[in-house]
Amino acid sequence: MKIQAAVIFEKGQPFQITDVELDEPKVNEVLVKVTACGVCHTDDVARQQIIPVPLPAVFGHEGCGVVEKLGPGVVGLKKGDRVGFSFGYCGTCEACRSGQPYGCEHNRRLNFSGTQFDGSKRLHHGSHEVSSFFGQGAFATHAVVHVNNIIPVPDDIDLAMVGPIGCGIQTGAGAVLNYLKPEPASSIVITGCGAVGLSAVMAAKIAGCTTIIATSRVDSKLELARKLGATRVINTKTATDVVGEVKKITRLGANYAIDCTGVGACVRQSLNCVRSLGTCVIVGATQDLTINVENELMGPGKKLIGVVEGCSIPQIFIPKLLEYYRKGLFPFDKLITYYDFKDINDAFDDVHNGKAIKAIVRM
Repeated sequence: MKIQAAVIFEKGQPFQITDVELDEPKVNEVLVKVTACGVCHTDDVARQQIIPVPLPAVFGHEGCGVVEKLGPGVVGLKKGDRVGFSFGYCGTCEACRSGQPYGCEHNRRLNFSGTQFDGSKRLHHGSHEVSSFFGQGAFATHAVVHVNNIIPVPDDIDLAMVGPIGCGIQTGAGAVLNYLKPEPASSIVITGCGAVGLSAVMAAKIAGCTTIIATSRVDSKLELARKLGATRVINTKTATDVVGEVKKITRLGANYAIDCTGVGACVRQSLNCVRSLGTCVIVGATQDLTINVENELMGPGKKLIGVVEGCSIPQIFIPKLLEYYRKGLFPFDKLITYYDFKDINDAFDDVHNGKAIKAIVRM
């Protein structure tokens, strides 16, 4: 069928909304009419080929929509169902079968190779095959998605705002609630107040952390962090010694730190903000990092951990986040700015420039 999609043909270029052909869903796949899709830093990292994805490609991996057609073998779904999308996993490897699909041994292939679950592609532009990001390619009017990526959405939730939970929001919240599981009355410092960082702030409040320190270069983001649960904020643009400020607040340093920036220098700063035996989590797509292992990590017995997708089983964790939202404990809707599909490049620019925290493009 002919659909419209925002295609990247060359590294770093703007999105071009154009007609492409989408094949029928195959075994264990569904055709979904996309309602909306979140704008995520990972899309931009892949567009710049920092994470290489074969081009041309349709990015977008925080989609949601309504099921239009079922492929062979699909059970538990029907036409008209409202669904959100998350990351792909095989379901049969050791990690998946031990309840850790975020560590699936096929993670890179299923999410970054540009192919679907069976290794083939569903999108075509003229005579060229087109990659689908995360097995979705949700910056499009329609997408073919494997059932492992699908999460049913209750009727009482605004479907358009659900998509971003599938990656960025579950990453920040899950790093706290699924991985760190902080003790009540503990302290945490969260570096970067985008959607991931602010989701971590809200989760830290749910977990009972009594000292929640948010850091950012943008005053408006720090103001929102306070409203969402941060007890202290630090503007890293004006603070001369962030580590010193954190230690003044916590005496010895924080019990936990989460770095959401993807910047090596910020990761090192986050690591130095935690006390002996503390834990620093990295959730951003960080490249090179230089530390003094003896003084900054091994000597004080700290942990420096990479967390993928918030250590989440999406079909279990996303309904939990939606329940927190219903109860007023996780107001992630305060992060969202909506854009029309045709304005997708503006959405990316506004996120990059700090004008929007979590942009969602509506189809």
